[in-house]
Amino acid sequence: MHICPNFPLIVENNMNSHFRKQFLEYCLAQKPDNGGFTLIELLIVIIIVGILSAIALPSFIQQSSKAKQVEAKLFVGSMNRAQQVYYLENTTFTNAVDNLGIGIKSQTDNYEYNISMSSSTIATNNGISKKGSLKSYVGVTFLKTLISDNTDYVAISILCESPAIGEGTQQTMALNQCPSNWIPLQK
Repeated sequence: MHICPNFPLIVENNMNSHFRKQFLEYCLAQKPDNGGFTLIELLIVIIIVGILSAIALPSFIQQSSKAKQVEAKLFVGSMNRAQQVYYLENTTFTNAVDNLGIGIKSQTDNYEYNISMSSSTIATNNGISKKGSLKSYVGVTFLKTLISDNTDYVAISILCESPAIGEGTQQTMALNQCPSNWIPLQK
């Protein structure tokens, strides 16, 4: 049991002053020094913060890329729908983004947008990534008959995502499906 915290009870009036002084010096020497953090404590905190930031930073960067990819999904999806409208009005697809009349620039900071056609019945709307950290997107708008032996067509669209990140290449589809290994997002 430590006697120093209770020293007012022990130090009595009849104690001689020399002994009282030595006793107080002894008690002060026994008191722990609460002057701040030790080097070990600071190192532990720095290591913990480093580990947490190493876990959180890649996730944060990935969220930034996903936000940029939303632009391409939205623009290529809009191009698909605009191709359907364009076909209803003109009985053909267009190969120029400006002809769609939806106000999409053919170049942004992250993507290049263009249209390629393999035939008069299939239009491929490309959202080509310009940066290595983004996926590319392609939309295929094509004609399909609803009833066999019928000449009435309906324009259908598919939106596809590249299987991996990286700078994209232009796609020209000859079939009404996603490019090989690409992921269909909607039909």
